[in-house]
Amino acid sequence: MSSKIIRTNREQLRPRLAGLRYCSYEVLVDARGDAPPSTHGRRGTLKGITKTSSQEIEYMTNINRLLWVRVAALLFTCVAFSVAAHAGVQSYGGMGDWCIFCWAFSFACTLLVLLVEQFGLQARVPVSWNNFPITVACYAALLCLSASVIFPLFFLKDRNWHRETRDHYIVSTVFSCLAAVAYMGEVSLSKARPGEVAGYMATAPGLLKVCQTFVACVIFILVSNPVSYDSEPALQWCMAVYCICFILSMAVVVLCVGECTGCLPIPFSKFLSAYGLLAVIMYLTATIIWPVFQFDKRYGGRGKNSSKVIAAAVLTGLNFLLYLADLAYTARLVFVTV
Repeated sequence: MSSKIIRTNREQLRPRLAGLRYCSYEVLVDARGDAPPSTHGRRGTLKGITKTSSQEIEYMTNINRLLWVRVAALLFTCVAFSVAAHAGVQSYGGMGDWCIFCWAFSFACTLLVLLVEQFGLQARVPVSWNNFPITVACYAALLCLSASVIFPLFFLKDRNWHRETRDHYIVSTVFSCLAAVAYMGEVSLSKARPGEVAGYMATAPGLLKVCQTFVACVIFILVSNPVSYDSEPALQWCMAVYCICFILSMAVVVLCVGECTGCLPIPFSKFLSAYGLLAVIMYLTATIIWPVFQFDKRYGGRGKNSSKVIAAAVLTGLNFLLYLADLAYTARLVFVTV
């Protein structure tokens, strides 16, 4: 299939895309970040293949699975933060508050998605509904995963609690892990398949943008308490890389969810390619500079291999790989303007 942008009338495209599926090239996305409205949750084709009953059954099965996965995630997050709050989570440097926020935020967003879906209010919500639910699910999966790691480390490991309090913390940890699995399942069910017309956030590059911003937030926490980037100009450059790439990645997420990609002065596909290449180059420099200037005394390094500094170096390398994969996947996307 040609990789050029396909321009067509929305109404002409509607009957040809509804409920259909094909396997060709990679993933088709609207240049605004949206899939055509008629393809909400459905597979599409540009080859005029007629709709079949088996594909309708597959579509309805997928919708039912999404519903039950979201209900499960809602219940798991509700139990996690309710039990932890009932047991009385102490701050411990804000970690308890962070875990409560992760579960409460995920619960609130999932409840919103369920209510909108069940009452059919997608058209009245001022966001792209092809992008919003999967974006929320991906962030919720990462938040619950982080809470599942942090909570037992700070509230169960080497702690002598009363048996009842400890049992409450164990229950919160278990349900946090279940919530993370449920959200991962939702992302797996909602993500675009090869050849599917979908919103940008449902594609691999869109999901990678969510991961990039989350990893950057963790890096900010690690390098800011205590501040570990102010001793050398090279380390300040690394901090600038983290900030610039985070802002641009978050801007892409906001533009897609808010249906504002058409406001860009250049085509969205060209913006993604240029930004992706720039981010890869910038993160490559940070991946090299951060460990050299932190650990090597010949270059002004303090030689202090603190766990936070080491973790920041590892996450910098991880984000570099995420941006590299993002650039590779973006080159394979075919953008459809409707």
